[in-house]
Order: sequence, then structure tokens, then C-alpha cells
Amino acid sequence: MMESWNPTIAGDAGPKYLAIVKALAEDIRAGRLPPGMRLPPQRALAKHLNVDLTTVTRAFNEARRTGLIEATTGRGSFVRGPTSSPAERRRPDPSGSVDFSMNMPPQPAAAHLAERMEAGLSQLATSSGFLDRMQYQDSAGNMVDRAAAAHWLGQRLGPLPVHSVLVGGGAQVVLAAVLDTLLKPGDALCVPALTYPGLRMAAERRGVRLIPVACDADGLDPDAFRERCNAERPRALYVVPTLDNPTTATLPRTRREQIAEVARSHGVAIIEDDAYGALPPDAPPPIAALAPDISWHIATLSKCVSPGLRIAYVAVPGTNEAVRLAAELRAINMMASPLTAALASQWIAEGELDTVVAAIRQENGLRQAVARVALQGLDVHAHSCGHHLWLRLPEPWRRGEFGAHARQLGLSVILSDAFAVGPAPEAIRVSLGAAPDAETLRYGLSLLATLLTRPPGAISTVV
Repeated sequence: MMESWNPTIAGDAGPKYLAIVKALAEDIRAGRLPPGMRLPPQRALAKHLNVDLTTVTRAFNEARRTGLIEATTGRGSFVRGPTSSPAERRRPDPSGSVDFSMNMPPQPAAAHLAERMEAGLSQLATSSGFLDRMQYQDSAGNMVDRAAAAHWLGQRLGPLPVHSVLVGGGAQVVLAAVLDTLLKPGDALCVPALTYPGLRMAAERRGVRLIPVACDADGLDPDAFRERCNAERPRALYVVPTLDNPTTATLPRTRREQIAEVARSHGVAIIEDDAYGALPPDAPPPIAALAPDISWHIATLSKCVSPGLRIAYVAVPGTNEAVRLAAELRAINMMASPLTAALASQWIAEGELDTVVAAIRQENGLRQAVARVALQGLDVHAHSCGHHLWLRLPEPWRRGEFGAHARQLGLSVILSDAFAVGPAPEAIRVSLGAAPDAETLRYGLSLLATLLTRPPGAISTVV
């Protein structure tokens, strides 16, 4: 017997078909739609919701794929039974440990990431040319994906020629390929005194000399960079200009211009790792927008969408540089995953990538608010749009001892040693994205605060 179902989707962010699926899932879990109930005809539901019939059809197809409903030709669609949400599918850690070490973006329910992935992959699988997508691609990415990348990067860099944009299998792969393109063993690479461990590892494996450059609260110091250029004659500079990892500093526009001026006057290429650049809506323009002729701009989706996509985009100075970089990408990784590259391109074309980034940005703001309360009174550097913070340890704590005590409490953090090119300060990076929810985050941060507000001698260990 068919019963009435009149959902409301007004005000729900994101695609309308996903809002219908969400309403359906919520009503099933709440018991308002019992198993076996026949749903209204799609045409009738489309009229009620004032949407196209194709929107409802897409929603029903998605609901059927995720096990919410089942359909029988000639009889209609029926509720299959309760299902768990993506958040509920996560298995809680029975040990009670909290991971503050992995610097990944949170996956808020508002992003509908699981639903978007399921729907997007299903749409790709039924699209024309799908099997061609599953073949070997150009090491620089096929032209469809490079055009999508140019469009997305162009929101921050300005118009980009497609031939100067490449698609790689994650930022680490691209960084390694850029180093191979620009430097040879023994060459000097300027880096912030506290720098991304993945860059350190890639450079050291290639015999590249890392030259630390002093930083302050605004990030890399242009005067210190100039001194290093005069003394060391580096071939390139590596910098994370926005929400620096680990310090969270963002270079002001003036400082970006000064760094570009120093680099150009000394013939130094700039490797701009803009992993977090899409998160703050008011971030200054990337260095590549100010000095495109000397900049190698890398933007990964791992830090603003999901590490599971393993897609990064890189804008290089020109065609010759693109050809050289494509050869290095081929030698290291052959090509980016055609499937996830196609999914990212589809999300860019439909505007869904920006919607996901906005949801993660909002979640980061909520998590940073939790951190501000939990860590009040401590020396914390953070940005409301980022998912990590930099915490300087109070006296008399020392980082090694603190790390050992934190592990005993089930907390994992990253000590400053992982980032330091030279002496390491007494500090830790705390990443907020891996905690599955605000309650777990609050619990873990409260343990951190309790530990930090007591001297090491006051912390006892039960034997």
C-alpha cells in the first residue's frame, strides 16, 4: 500500500538529488518510513518538490544503489529498511586513542562526501567514453582533466593556458618530479627553517642540500631569504604560502611580492606548495599569480577535499617546463589515477568541488573553536580555516618527554623535530581533522591541556 511521503529539501546545501536522498535516509532511520512502504511515483514527488523529474530519478537511482530502497518494474519503489549513515559506518577506536598526527581534512556530514563519490562514480561508469578513461593516459593528464584543473586553479591564479597545467597522482609525487626537473644532487634548495617533512624526505633522497631560511609570525622572511641567496646561490625556494605546515602562518601579499622579487633577481625558481590555499576565502593571491614566469604552483586535493582522491594540479611557467615535468612524472608514477582524476574534473564542472571545500572550511572553523576553548591560555598559533595548529610547549616541558607522556594517554602528536632543518623548538603540531567528531576532539584536546598545565614531575605512570 502506498503512503504519502512529502519531504522538505528547501535550504539544504548541495545538489537537490542528494538532498532528496538525505531526507529519505533520515526518515527511514527515524521510523517515519517503515520497511516495505511504497514510495510516491517519481512524477508526483517531482511536482511536490518543484524539481525536474530527472532530479527525482537520479535521487531514486542513488537511493537504490546505497540500499535505501528497492524497485520492481511495474510496481514502483519500496523502502528497503534502515541503513547507517557514513559517519555511523566508521568503526570507533576501542582503545580510546585520539590521532592528532595525521594532517588530513575532516570529513563532515555536510560535505556528503560518501554520497557524492558513489553518485559521481556511478555517473562516470554510465557515461560515454568511460572505457577510454580507464586506459593509459598522458603522464601530464588528458586534456579534459587539464582543462578542469586550469579552471579550478584559475579561480586563484587567474586565466591559465591548459598546456601549462598538469595533473599528478598527489602532491608528494608532483613535488618529487619538480625536484627532479629543477635540481641535481648537490644543488641548494632554500626552505623555511620549519618545513614540510615530505619535502625534506624527497630532497634528501635526491642529494639536494636544504638551506634553512628564518621565519617570523608572518612566515618566510624576505631579508633572510636574500642573505641565503647571496651566500648559498640556491637553485630554488620551497614555500607553503598559506596556512603553513606546521606553523599555520600565511604570507601577506607584500611579503609574497618581496620574495618573488628576491627570487627573480637571483635566478631562483619558486616551488609554491599551496596545499591549503583553497581553504581561506580571503587568502592573498598565490605567488604564482604575482610571478608566473618563475613559479611552480602545486595544489593538492588531499588537504582540502580528501586524501583518497590522490590528485594534485601543478601550474608551471610554460610549455617547455610542462614537457620536462611530464617526463619526470612518467618516470616516477606513470600517470595519475584516471578514475579519480575524472571524478575531480566532474566535480569541478558541476561546482561540487567548491561545495565540498566550503563544507570542510566550515567544519575546520568549528573544530578550531573547540581547540580555542580547550587550549585556552596556551601558546597556540592557528587559523580558523585550517585543520592543524602549532603549539609551543610551556616550561619546563621538553618535546621528547611530552611526546612520551602523550602516547601513554593514547594521544599521537608530531614533534617539531619532524619539520626542523636545524635546531628544533619545543613545539608540536596538532592536527584536528582525523578525530571522527567534535566530542572525540574535545576529549583529546582536554587531555593535552591537562598534560600541558602540569609539570612533568607531577605526571605519574601506573606500573
